[in-house]
Amino acid sequence: MELLDNPVRPYAWGSRTVIADLRGEPVPSPHPQAEMWLGAHPADSSRLVHADGARTSLLEALTADPGHLLGEDRRGRWHDTLPFLLKVLAADEPLSLQAHPSLEQAAYGFERENAAGLAIDAPDRNYRDANHKPELLCALTEFHALVGFREPVETIALLRALDVPQLAAHVELLAGQPGPDGLRALFTTWITLPQSILDGLVPAVQDAAVRLASSGEGDFQREARTTLDLSERYPGDAGVLAALLLNRTTLQPGEALYLPAGNLHAYLAGAGIEIMANSDNVLRGGLTPKHVDVPELLRVLDFTAAPPPVIDGHPENGWCSYDTPAAEFRLRRWAATAQAAKVTVPAGGPRILLCTDGSVSVRGGGQAVELGRGQSLFLGAADAAARMESTSAGTQVFLASDGL
Repeated sequence: MELLDNPVRPYAWGSRTVIADLRGEPVPSPHPQAEMWLGAHPADSSRLVHADGARTSLLEALTADPGHLLGEDRRGRWHDTLPFLLKVLAADEPLSLQAHPSLEQAAYGFERENAAGLAIDAPDRNYRDANHKPELLCALTEFHALVGFREPVETIALLRALDVPQLAAHVELLAGQPGPDGLRALFTTWITLPQSILDGLVPAVQDAAVRLASSGEGDFQREARTTLDLSERYPGDAGVLAALLLNRTTLQPGEALYLPAGNLHAYLAGAGIEIMANSDNVLRGGLTPKHVDVPELLRVLDFTAAPPPVIDGHPENGWCSYDTPAAEFRLRRWAATAQAAKVTVPAGGPRILLCTDGSVSVRGGGQAVELGRGQSLFLGAADAAARMESTSAGTQVFLASDGL
């Protein structure tokens, strides 16, 4: 049971306040801070902080003693690796339009790119590992996102409300096939348009979004404002058109989104706790200067239209548990209602505790560790069930584990 020292990723879309404030560092930070990683990903592992202040890579510690840290029952299932990656995500600007592959698609794509001689860190590489990347995001603040394909009937109404003459034939294309096939056809049409066409079409959509947003009428004010924002940030980008096909949703703190393989999405703004299978495989479709591989993206996308997959969580032994089909991870949240409130930390496999508000005392195996805001703790499989007590009012703690 040891504290963690966690790396921060300085992506350009990140916040200069959220992660710095959480960690008790000067605000604003010198550079945008987008993600704090808690886990043992090969690209950037957390470090265990020993009692004497020395630090050991969690990845190296797991390699050296998987039986003690992962548990003999988990070693074979997870191939001696930590199966999940926990993140604090803080977005001041939209992330790229993206989707993640299934396990089979990732394994095949990884081997194919290896055979082609692509370096793991090559900028035009799609698959950096052989794992899938289902993920769950739980909002810390109001969180805005585009998630999954909207029901075609609603999208047709939005496109007609925008009333862009150049899109008339595209609207009829979807109206003639208001289902997955029509969504695939329209998305493929838009994502493969020549840049010369996009340079005229995206500004026309932008002008239409201005008209719709300023009218103060209708059901699509939020979608129009989002389209306007994206078109200003990414002029001439096919992703602006593709975003018109997606559900626009807002999470309140404590609400979560589960994103399975093939779900096209883009996080727009806000802070949240994200947990995923331990992978970095991303297929991008726009709204980014990074590599976009349209044929590969089309191979992994699920064009089934459905409402945003929002999860409220359910009570479980004092915790709020966010259950998903993913075996690699499970996220739980504990919000203490008063100082000196207590809860048991479930045993079983490797776990990470992250305190996002207040402070707690964690006791187990003859040890006691104080965990303040922004601090985190690794519990190995050999650490039995621990007991946690809040030492300040308004405490909130997240628990990451596998889903077994």
